[in-house]
Amino acid sequence: MSDQNKEKTIQKMDKDFFKRTDAFIKVANELTSDHDLGKVSASMLYAAARFNAFIVASSAESKEEADKNKVEAIEYFTSQYRSMLLANMNDYIEKYDEYLK
Repeated sequence: MSDQNKEKTIQKMDKDFFKRTDAFIKVANELTSDHDLGKVSASMLYAAARFNAFIVASSAESKEEADKNKVEAIEYFTSQYRSMLLANMNDYIEKYDEYLK
């Protein structure tokens, strides 16, 4: 599936996906006025990891179930991140002059 088809699939599944995404990016952009880009990026990654760990733990009925689900969840989240990062890197490279000049 192409990157564009993946984005269209996401949009069909959840009409507010990009609205929420833009809200997070807006906060990150605001933080860059007082903080280094790398530090803001590290904070966003940590926040995503922390929230996703919460999702896995809170959806389990016990500590043991949360631990059992950990490996599968890590595989899922890292696969999703890799796919999204690759799609966005390709987009920025393809539209470099439009986005960054």
